[in-house]
Amino acid sequence: MRFSLATAFLGAVAIASSVSADLYNRLNMNDSLVLFIDHQTGLMNLVRDYDPDYYLNQVMGVAEMTKHFGLPAILTTSREDGPNGPLLPDLKNMFPDAPYIARPGQINAWDDKDFVKAIRKTGRKQLIISGIVTDVCVSFVSLSAKKAGFDVYVVTDASGTFNDPVRLASWFRMQQAGVQLMNYFSVACELARDWRTDLEGLADMFAKRLPSYARVMDSFNGAQAALSSS
Repeated sequence: MRFSLATAFLGAVAIASSVSADLYNRLNMNDSLVLFIDHQTGLMNLVRDYDPDYYLNQVMGVAEMTKHFGLPAILTTSREDGPNGPLLPDLKNMFPDAPYIARPGQINAWDDKDFVKAIRKTGRKQLIISGIVTDVCVSFVSLSAKKAGFDVYVVTDASGTFNDPVRLASWFRMQQAGVQLMNYFSVACELARDWRTDLEGLADMFAKRLPSYARVMDSFNGAQAALSSS
């Protein structure tokens, strides 16, 4: 069942992509804003489509990427006085000066005037979004922002939900509306544009969160050391 659903999803995405290829607008550091939606301690328990440790690693990777490129960030939570719980402490501590919108009850963060006001105040039009859960908190904001005229980029491996079928249905719904589905690595690479700009900085950032990339750098550093000693 999972294979059939995934195959159908990929086929539909390929067809839709051929129709909406002109919607592609490359991420630009000067026009991007990162939104962290409902990464709350209680809601973390709902993430079952990714391994918990892997998922948290990707979320913190997006946070570090945001700091690395000097992008503005906005944090928001929903009913953190209830079962949803507070924002992840590590995430909150990384952005002590960022706008922090604790929504009293709105499920769709776009329904909160302070949240939308904070976004518009930045003057940026490219929204990079991650959150919990993909089918509600992430999808609702993404669809609303897209309708409002923003370019929306969802970080798929930093957005989690109940299971794979729910995730795929959510991706398909957003993709149909023109939302760009990306992952942490591709977002960072598209923002960077050119390895020559900051090879060491990018490599260190990726090596910290992507163990396989750390092996790439070990190989490179070993080769460089061998050349230097020859």
